[in-house]
Amino acid sequence: MLDNQIINLKDSKMSSKLRDVLEKISLVAKDLSYTISLSLIDGGLDGEVGTNSDGDGQKALDIIADDAYSQALISTDVRWYASEEQEEVVSLNTQGSLAIAIDPLDGSSNINSNVSIGTIFGIYPAKDDPNDSFLRRGRELLAAGYVIFGPQTSLVFSVGQGIEYFVLDRKNEQFLRIKKDISITKISKEYAINSSNSRHWPSTISKFIENCNLGKNGPFNKDYNMRWIASLVAETHRILIRGGIFLYTEDTRDGYENGRLRMVYECAPIAYLIEQAGGLAVDGVSNTLNLVPESLHARTPFCFGSRDEILCLMKEVNIDK
Repeated sequence: MLDNQIINLKDSKMSSKLRDVLEKISLVAKDLSYTISLSLIDGGLDGEVGTNSDGDGQKALDIIADDAYSQALISTDVRWYASEEQEEVVSLNTQGSLAIAIDPLDGSSNINSNVSIGTIFGIYPAKDDPNDSFLRRGRELLAAGYVIFGPQTSLVFSVGQGIEYFVLDRKNEQFLRIKKDISITKISKEYAINSSNSRHWPSTISKFIENCNLGKNGPFNKDYNMRWIASLVAETHRILIRGGIFLYTEDTRDGYENGRLRMVYECAPIAYLIEQAGGLAVDGVSNTLNLVPESLHARTPFCFGSRDEILCLMKEVNIDK
């Protein structure tokens, strides 16, 4: 790798336009990694400064990350920039051929507790209409990925030919490839769900989790562990590395009728990665990548992970794949 390169993607099969976008994302990620690590020391960056278009609290770091990505991508082939932190799509390069949907800092509420947070993104071919560029099936994605800021700062992405995994070498300030073609184990013994909300769950989800908790005495004939980080990018990374399933379904609480995760900025990109790694992602009825969101900030139930475990879930709730 040349000394002035932030990441070497020359042996990755993708267009030069996609490569340029991923290089810019990695550059911003490197800088954000340091900014986040100093957020408590510098003071104020972890505090709420308002709310986004959907009413969720915004931290100063959310806005810093959003600005950093949008500014870095102006010089690329990105025509449309859709951010979870902004109500409308932003035009970056009027001659561009790409559209990027991004959650600039997923899990930012966890900053004070020093839990892993990250960036999630998905890249589509741009259409003339900005909203139409994103209100489409996830199967039309050209690429998707995430950055996770944790014990290591890692960049994980796919351009439709498997998963690539890079880690930031802080000494040389470069992302180094750790692994190609990550695959999720088909069978696992871990699930992630917020059990404190069990009284609000649909009966089908309650039954599935009940059967998991029966362990070897239940229909699944194995003992499960439960995990819950409350950071989507961290949950995704764990599942990619060691398998398991994640469930965030709809429930009976006001505002949770369709779950809480956003289709455009979170679920479609993560579902794309999960399928590239051999897993499955569903909304409880349909494959997530087949869904078309009704609006930029539409929410959806979301379950994903090890293929056989998701198939077992779907069988349990009497749903055809």
